[in-house]
Amino acid sequence: MTIREAAVALSTDEAGRFAGLLESNGEALTSAWTDAVAGLLRGRLSHAELHRQIAELQKGFQSALSGGAADLEAEAAGELRALLSEVSSTRARQGFSATETAVSIFALKEAVLTVLDQDSATDAATLRDYVSFSSFIDRAGLFTFDSYVRAREELISDQAEQLLELSTPVVKLWEGVVAVPLVGTLDSARAQVVMERLLQTLVDTGSPYAIIDITGVPAVDTQVAQHILKTVVAARLMGADCIISGIRPQIAQTIVALGIEFGDIATKASLADALRHVLRQTDATAGRRGAGRRES
Repeated sequence: MTIREAAVALSTDEAGRFAGLLESNGEALTSAWTDAVAGLLRGRLSHAELHRQIAELQKGFQSALSGGAADLEAEAAGELRALLSEVSSTRARQGFSATETAVSIFALKEAVLTVLDQDSATDAATLRDYVSFSSFIDRAGLFTFDSYVRAREELISDQAEQLLELSTPVVKLWEGVVAVPLVGTLDSARAQVVMERLLQTLVDTGSPYAIIDITGVPAVDTQVAQHILKTVVAARLMGADCIISGIRPQIAQTIVALGIEFGDIATKASLADALRHVLRQTDATAGRRGAGRRES
């Protein structure tokens, strides 16, 4: 055992004694702990909800210590770790800070001291045990902090993914015509989402035409052009013709300067021009079909 481990680990006897303390002073500890945390959270959580969380955590600590958990990594502390992780995830979703979440655990030390001060039977040995128990709580608070950070990162990642999907809508403009209005920078991750959503919409609607509108894209460089071209090629493999709209004068000059070639892909200055182009193509196709039926 290292010096650090010795500083934070409880002996089996110490764990048992404090498990007894938590059990025999259950309601008093829960009330003192709840009051301490309520002051830190400044009423942002209802007293009833906070009391319920504290009571569950107290039972978790008691169960871990009763099982002889010398530290938080012990098998007997598994339920306590699960409770701490759940509290961290809940607080992250509710908008509490990592500090507010961790100090909610550290506040148990203040609650224990409150109970010990009120107990006339408290002796020096009990206070020495408290030092070891305090280290155990510190480890629980740090575990809660780490769990909060992981939960917050996952939440931010999920929100970023949702925003990415919302920022790349595929809309149906006309029967057989869908459009992807792009706004903002088009990076690799977003280009992949655009391609996937466009292809899925083409499958769902059976549309033969797709308009990719880049009016809201502030600048087009080689990378952006490559993303657009890949999307057009993927759509063509699905049997759909693509038209690129929103080619402003500045964008046109940049494309020429960079030597970007769109080949036989139709480009238009505005979304309205692109839609008119598609409708003319649709009318021409319908006319050829009608002529073919009359000849037959």
